[in-house]
Amino acid sequence: MELSGDYPHLHPSARAWADEDAPSRVRRIRTDRWIGYARAQAALAAIEDVLSFPKRTRMPNLLLVGPTNNGKTMIVEKFRRSHPPLAAADTEDGMARIPVLKIQMPAGPDELRFFGAILEALGMNQWSRERVAAQQSLATRLMRSTDVRMLIIDELHNVLSGSAVQQRRMLNQLRWLGNELQIPLVGVGTAEALRAIRSDDQLANRFEPLALPVWNEDEAYRRLLSTLEALLPLRAPSGLAQPALAEKIFAMSEGVLGEIVSIVTRAAATAVTSGAEAITAKLIEKSGFISPTGRRRVNV
Repeated sequence: MELSGDYPHLHPSARAWADEDAPSRVRRIRTDRWIGYARAQAALAAIEDVLSFPKRTRMPNLLLVGPTNNGKTMIVEKFRRSHPPLAAADTEDGMARIPVLKIQMPAGPDELRFFGAILEALGMNQWSRERVAAQQSLATRLMRSTDVRMLIIDELHNVLSGSAVQQRRMLNQLRWLGNELQIPLVGVGTAEALRAIRSDDQLANRFEPLALPVWNEDEAYRRLLSTLEALLPLRAPSGLAQPALAEKIFAMSEGVLGEIVSIVTRAAATAVTSGAEAITAKLIEKSGFISPTGRRRVNV
């Protein structure tokens, strides 16, 4: 295909990529990218609003909840990057500043691993073998000294993988930590995270649920496809938002954002390597994508 240097169907940021060789373009296609759809922007605004609260006895908390692979982690990562830490060398008192601290709830939820995860996020891995009381004390002290203003806890539903006693103790720790530091907590997880929070009346009253449901086949979905198409360095337009392709992608993805992106990026990579330069229904089939339901039915 002759290169025109002008690809009006692409976003300006992606036009230069379209003239790169095939391997470079495939790498770009497979790279994570931020897509600023309406629900994501609303979630970012809600988290920003919570961060703006001054310290008070009872801080507001959020629970970003939705199906797996539906964009929750990408939203909180985007938020964290918009509030980057300040290195110790750049502060007057020589102490780093970490406005937004993000951790993942350990798969085996207990207090030792929980505070160990906080210390690791603060760069204190060497304290991972200390007793719970020492880790708790050090973690809270460091969070104060580094001026942590928000704690984001991803995979919060992991709380339910522990025993009833472990679940209760972990939920108590969440409540204690928010009270002690007077900072907002943002939980991220599936519907099970909401069930865990609702098992504690006090936490249920403090965490406002913010839902990220699966997509509907509507105008917002078609705008998402158009935005995604404009960011992928294919040299010819695909028309992903047109009814035939949009319906096919929606049916295969079952309305889950991560699956939608996976279908499109797989087909886009195939379009580059095959020389087709545009996504078609045949290329989607050729990409080898298996729907979420299909993956659950695979026999081994």
